[in-house]
Amino acid sequence: MTPRMDAIGLITADLAASLTFYRRLGLGIPADAESSPHVEVTLPGGQRLLWDTEDVVRSYDPAWTAPRGGERLGLAFRCDGPAEVDAVYRDLTGAGYRGHLEPWDAVWGQRYAMVLDPDGCAVSLFADRG
Repeated sequence: MTPRMDAIGLITADLAASLTFYRRLGLGIPADAESSPHVEVTLPGGQRLLWDTEDVVRSYDPAWTAPRGGERLGLAFRCDGPAEVDAVYRDLTGAGYRGHLEPWDAVWGQRYAMVLDPDGCAVSLFADRG
């Protein structure tokens, strides 16, 4: 048997804020999910994205502490084109989320930007410049 990647887990200090952020990026998170300490959504292609509150993680790992000094996980969302990268970045920063890197034309041929989710995790927005 060979292990296979099945899910990506996020640990959040504020579940409702994190779910609101990822809904703005188009993830189909159920409306009542905030009432649960653990949330899962299945992404296109079958992968799952999971959220757990810090309290849930501490319930099975009492020594867990939040990372300090930078993110340890980055998520990337493909946009339909360069204009959409700019529009999604403006939407998120206009809604009060912190921009990390404003949209730019990267040397590797993509329009690229980064915002931070409510827990400070880097979220990349990108599209081929084509």
